[in-house]
Amino acid sequence: MELSVIKHELEKTANRLADFRGLFDLDVKEARIAEIEDIMVQPDFWDDQQAAQTIINESNGLKELVDEFHLMAEAHENLEVTYELVKEEDDIELREELESELTELLAKVNDYELQVLLSEPHDQNNAIIELHPGAGGTESQDWGSMLLRMYTRWAEKKGYKVETLDYLAGDEAGIKSVTLLIKGHNAYGYLKAEKGVHRLVRISPFDASGRRHTSFVSCDVMPEFDEEIEIDIRTEDLKIDTYRSSGAGGQHINTTDSAVRITHVPTGVVVTCQSERSQIKNREKAMKMLKGKLYQLRIEEQAKELAEIRGEQKEIGWGSQIRSYVFHPYSMVKDHRTNTEMGNVQAVMDGELNSFIDAYLRSQL
Repeated sequence: MELSVIKHELEKTANRLADFRGLFDLDVKEARIAEIEDIMVQPDFWDDQQAAQTIINESNGLKELVDEFHLMAEAHENLEVTYELVKEEDDIELREELESELTELLAKVNDYELQVLLSEPHDQNNAIIELHPGAGGTESQDWGSMLLRMYTRWAEKKGYKVETLDYLAGDEAGIKSVTLLIKGHNAYGYLKAEKGVHRLVRISPFDASGRRHTSFVSCDVMPEFDEEIEIDIRTEDLKIDTYRSSGAGGQHINTTDSAVRITHVPTGVVVTCQSERSQIKNREKAMKMLKGKLYQLRIEEQAKELAEIRGEQKEIGWGSQIRSYVFHPYSMVKDHRTNTEMGNVQAVMDGELNSFIDAYLRSQL
């Protein structure tokens, strides 16, 4: 790497760090950390343990952002000093060390930039994913099970926990629908990039003639809420049904009517949960899911209003096709929003989604 290139990268990194301080309101965050520390030493802090844990989580998240920024700023200052030494002495070993540490810093800055993109309300929440195959019978239902595996693998690689809230098996193979709860920091922030329709093109293993088929599965993503969001849900607007729960492969979880289906009559939104043995717990989880869906509707309505004000003609609805997975006549996964491509289809199906998610999030800057 030429010294002029190194100097350019150092200058560019300095500008990016300055931008981060402004975008993140780091001074405000440092003041909030000090405020939280004062709250945490109060004698009544642990009287409400749930509220206390919420404050602790907020503090830990803020400290992680602020500490990482200061570490990067310090690393950048050290590299500036090293650069001046290399320029004066032309030490080969020192220059190699400079290049190596600069490469490492650039990677950290790129990763940190994603945190800017995950600073929207509820990005830090757990995520609820719903997969619904389109028309096409067994072929589409099988595609649904492939996406289920893909997201499960992705979550496991991120260190997230996956819980199946609802599962309806396909008639011959695959799924008719599935609802997953992905538990982990920033799960919703990342997975909101997956909201939309996913298209598969392949030679169908269910077609004796070996013809090529195109299948579609819609992926809906919403944040999981506890009590921190105000959504007005009137009891008289709800239709609540119970039924016998069953798991993957038709295995019965229990023999009582513990599964719960809630319909929000004014909007037509339907949520179901059968992951718990208790009807009460399934109802609690279903209500959280309903909150999430109604919140998503509110956000989408606001986005449509803004688009109308700006005169935008683009489709905003969740049903827009976002990505194609082509198995035949060639291998390619392409995201239509960012034009990001990957030729290794199997790697993607094994959960290698970060390049698509990162590209989408960065496109929102």
